[in-house]
Amino acid sequence: QVQLVESGGGLVQPGGSLALSCAASGSIFDSMVMAWYRQAPGKERELVAGITRGGTTNYADSVKGRFTISRDNAKNTVYLRMTSLKPEDTAVYYCNSRPLRYPWGQGTQVTVSS
Repeated sequence: QVQLVESGGGLVQPGGSLALSCAASGSIFDSMVMAWYRQAPGKERELVAGITRGGTTNYADSVKGRFTISRDNAKNTVYLRMTSLKPEDTAVYYCNSRPLRYPWGQGTQVTVSS
């Protein structure tokens, strides 16, 4: 079964940038859509961005223009480039397919604070 490992989170000041990675232990090529999700304290997990196997992307309105999702099927890796970060972007970030197919990874914590 495919396992997902997210990395790249950290503490950043408002306006800063981070680049997240999600490495899959097996092939994600068959997953038509891969996505990044996030869960803030006390809130439900929400979809942040998705990308099809062919590279078509979509974003939540709250991150549109600031975040960029990409995938490398040969490396079984999904990326999320985040810029102009805001305190409300603070959350644990996860990747998975859409619809969900794989067990959730441990996620990577992103904290935006001065």
